Amino acid sequence: MRITVEPQLLENFPGLQVLVRRIDGLTVGERSEELQQFKAKVVEEIKRRYDIATVKDEPIFRAYRDFFWRAGIDPTKVRPAAEALIRRVLAGKPIPTINTLVDSYNLASINTGIALGAFDAEKLTGDLILRLAQEGENFLGIGMSGLITLQGNELVVADGEKLIAVYPYRDADNTKVTTATKNLCLLVCGAPRIDEETLNKTSRMAIDYIVKFCGGKEVE
Repeated sequence: MRITVEPQLLENFPGLQVLVRRIDGLTVGERSEELQQFKAKVVEEIKRRYDIATVKDEPIFRAYRDFFWRAGIDPTKVRPAAEALIRRVLAGKPIPTINTLVDSYNLASINTGIALGAFDAEKLTGDLILRLAQEGENFLGIGMSGLITLQGNELVVADGEKLIAVYPYRDADNTKVTTATKNLCLLVCGAPRIDEETLNKTSRMAIDYIVKFCGGKEVE
């Protein structure tokens, strides 16, 4: 599976990169005590590493925030995904437990600051493209109460048939991963000023965590 970035976006956002990875043969559970113990260690490390008053000024989060503003998203209302999770930790709130797959890649996102998208690969058709939305396209994201109609200035990820994400912060409900997911498409979501080495490091960490707690194997 490949992802292409629309040429217009590369002109508008120089340095924008996104990676896609495939992991097959997963066994996803609702909860793992081993994973919960690992999560507790990550939480303690995050508390030592960041301060809630200055976390927004970390270079990675600043890169995402600047990208959000230019993409028409207010990052004071819709925070970059990893920053939002880190803020929860720093505020003394628990990281949500969704399932062992989501929990695994969330920890990689928290550790690296990089946003990750995840899709049930069996619900995807063809290769992916990161492009501008078309005015009037409809989108239903995870946790949303109903469809929204896009204005045409949003960045979206689509497969050969449908939208699967508003980039880089909301995945579609109809391709979300669940405990029934066996094969995963993982999106490593970059932004201008975030280099490929950082994205590859995040990819490697996420895959390691997922395989550790859900089994499976990366497919090249």
